[in-house]
Amino acid sequence: MADLRAQLLAAFDIEHREHLESVRRALAAPEDADLREMFRRLHSLKGAARAVDLEIVEHLAHRLEERLAQVIDGGAGLDAATVDLIHLGLDAIEAQADAQREGAPPPDAARALEALGAAPAPRPTPQAKATAPSPPDEPPPQVQERSPEYVRVDAELGQRLNEALHHLSSEVQIEAAQVELTQRLRREAGQLERLWRDMRARSGDSRTSNRAVAFEAALQTLTRDLGELARRQSRANWAVGESLAALREQIDEIALAPAESLLGDLGRMVRDLARDQGLEVEVRTEGLEVRAERRVLQALREPIIHLLRNAVSHGAEAPAVRQAAGKSERLHITLQARARGGRLEVRIADDGPGPDLGRIEAAAIARGLLTASQTPRHPDEILALAFEPGVSAAKAVDRLSGRGMGLSAVGQSLAALGGSARLRARQPFGAEVVLSAPLSAARQTLVAVEAGGALFGLPSFAIRSLLRLRSGELEIVEGVPSARIQIDGSDIVTPVIPLNALLNEAVLEPPAPGAAAPMVLIHRGDRHLLLAVDDIVDVRELTVQDLDDSRIAPGLTLGAAILDEDRPLLVLNPEALIDRWLRNARRLSASALGLAPKGAETKQVRTVLVVDDSITTRTLEKSILEAQGYRVLLAVDGVDALNTLRSSDTLIDLVVADIEMPRMDGFALLQAIKADAAFARLPVILMTSRDDEADVRRGLDLGAEAYITKQKFDQRELLATIGRIL
Repeated sequence: MADLRAQLLAAFDIEHREHLESVRRALAAPEDADLREMFRRLHSLKGAARAVDLEIVEHLAHRLEERLAQVIDGGAGLDAATVDLIHLGLDAIEAQADAQREGAPPPDAARALEALGAAPAPRPTPQAKATAPSPPDEPPPQVQERSPEYVRVDAELGQRLNEALHHLSSEVQIEAAQVELTQRLRREAGQLERLWRDMRARSGDSRTSNRAVAFEAALQTLTRDLGELARRQSRANWAVGESLAALREQIDEIALAPAESLLGDLGRMVRDLARDQGLEVEVRTEGLEVRAERRVLQALREPIIHLLRNAVSHGAEAPAVRQAAGKSERLHITLQARARGGRLEVRIADDGPGPDLGRIEAAAIARGLLTASQTPRHPDEILALAFEPGVSAAKAVDRLSGRGMGLSAVGQSLAALGGSARLRARQPFGAEVVLSAPLSAARQTLVAVEAGGALFGLPSFAIRSLLRLRSGELEIVEGVPSARIQIDGSDIVTPVIPLNALLNEAVLEPPAPGAAAPMVLIHRGDRHLLLAVDDIVDVRELTVQDLDDSRIAPGLTLGAAILDEDRPLLVLNPEALIDRWLRNARRLSASALGLAPKGAETKQVRTVLVVDDSITTRTLEKSILEAQGYRVLLAVDGVDALNTLRSSDTLIDLVVADIEMPRMDGFALLQAIKADAAFARLPVILMTSRDDEADVRRGLDLGAEAYITKQKFDQRELLATIGRIL
C-alpha cells in the first residue's frame, strides 16, 4: 500500500501542476479566459486531491470551483478582485502540494479558505453519496479516460544515461573517420589500377605474363572490395547515426526536466512577497514547459529568485507615479523561459522605473571600476557593471534590497554554469534581466580555433558567422578598429579585436599591409564583436568538462574538451568575452590592430564546385565557402558541371551538388563522375531537400562521400563535412 500511495502522489504531483498552470495561463488574459475549461480543471484537481487524501487541497479546489460557478452563472466575466482571489487559492493549493512532496508539515490555509468562504461540509458517507442528488453546477459524469502510467526515474540515473550517450556519440564520430579512411583507400586503389593500365598501354607489349594477369586481377578485386566495404560502412554509419539521434531524443525525455518542475512555484512566491509588502502585483509565467537538464534548472533557481525579489523591490512605484506614467495600477512582473540555439534563455522583466544609469555609474566610479569622465558612456557599458561586486542602484538597504552583492552573485552563478546575465532597460519603461545557460551543461557544438599558438573552443550558439577580412577592409570608428559587414540585410559596424589580445589584454601591434585573417563573429543579443584568429580548425559536437585553469582570467572559460588525437582545447565563454570587451574597449583599442596570421601566404587554396539550379542556394553556399578561404566555381545543373570539370584549367577538389536539377540531376552527375577515370576519385557531397532513406542509400551506393539534407542545413555542418573530406 505504501508503494501504491507513493505512485499516486507522484502522479498527483505531475497532474496538479498541469491543472494549476492551465488555470494561471487563463488568468493572464481574463477577458479571453475559457471559464468552463477552468472549471473543468478545478473539478479534476478536486477529484485528484480526493484520490490521494489531500483534504485541504480538495476543500480549496472545491471553493474555487464554487466561485467560478458563480462567475459563469452571473455572466459578468472575471474582474480583478476575482482574479486575485483565484490566484490566492491556487497559491495555497501549490503550497500544500509542495509540503506534501517534501514531507514538510502543511502550511496554514485558513487565510485562503476564509477569503474563499467557509469550508464545505464533511464528505458524505458512502451511503449518503448513493442517495444525495448531484450538485446542479457540476458537469455530468464523464467517461473515465485511461490514466497515464508514471515511473519515477532517479535524476542521477538520467544524468548517467546522458553522459553515456555523449560517449557513444564520440565513438560514432571516430567510426566516421574510419569510413573516410576506407573511402580514401578505395580511391588510392583505383588510382593504382589506372596507373598499372597506363604502364601496360605505354609499354606496347601485347604479351602478358601469368603473374601480370594475376596481379591485375587481384588489383581489380581489391578496388572492387574496397568500394563495397566503403559503401557498407557508409550505410552502417548513416544507420547508426539515425539510431543515435532517436536514442538521444528518448534519453532527453529522461535527462531533461520541464522548467515548470523547478520554477513553477516562483509566481506564487512573488505574489506572497508582494502581499507582505502591501503591493499590487500581477505575475505572468510563460514558456515553463521548455525542458533542460535538471542540474541547470537547479543552478538557475536561486539567481531567478533573487531577480524576482529585485523586480518587486526596484519596480515598486506609488500608484500616482504609475498613473502619471500611463501604467496600470499594478506592477507587472514576467518570468519567461524559452529554448534558443541550444541555450535556455530566462527573462525576468518588470514595468517599473527601469535601471538607474546614473546611480550605477556613480557606484562603479566609487568602486574604482570607472573614472569620472565628461564623455557620455554607452548604456551597455554602464549596465554591464551592474554585475560587479558592490555596484547597486538601490536607494536603501531593506529586506528585499541588498548591498550590491546580489547581482554579482547572479553573474558568478551564471558564469560557473557556462552562462551569462545581462541587464537592459525596456521600452517605454521597466527593466529586464536576461539569463542565458546551456540546455545541457555537458554536450555542446564547438568551433575550434587557433590563436596565439593555442587551441580554443567557441560554442556555436553565440557565433553568427565565420569571415575572412583584410586589414584594408577595416576602419577606425571612435578609436576602435571596426569592420562594416551585413547582418540580416543591414549594414552594421562591428568592433574587431584579435582573440589572443582580448584574452591576454595585450597591446595591439600595427597591422601588416594587405594581410588577411579568419574571423569569428560572436554576438549577445544585438551586440556583435569580431574576433580575429590564426585559423579555424574544426566544428564538432564535444563533451565539455569542468576545468580550473588559472592561465585564463576567471569567468572566461566554460571548461575543456578533447579533439581528435587527444588535442585539448579550452572552451571560452563568448558572452564573458563580450563583457571583457565592453569593460576594456578603450584601453584595448588604444593602438592599431595586428591581423597577420602565421603562414597565411603559404596555405593551399582548395577549389569547390557548387552545382545547384537555385541561384539563391548557389549564392549562399558560395558566400559560406569563400568566407572560409575556398575558391568556388558554380554550375546550374549536372550538364553544366560536367562541362566545367572537363574544360576548367583549375584543379577541382570537391563537388557539392543538389539532386533535383533540370537536364541532369545529382544522381546522374554523381554516376557520370565516378564512371569517368579522370574524376573517379573526386569526392562528391549531395545536398538536397530529399531525405528519404532510399534516396540516401542510393546516393551512398553511387559513391557520394556525404549526404546533407537541406531541412537540417547548418553551415557549420557543411563546413565540418568538407573539412573532414579534404
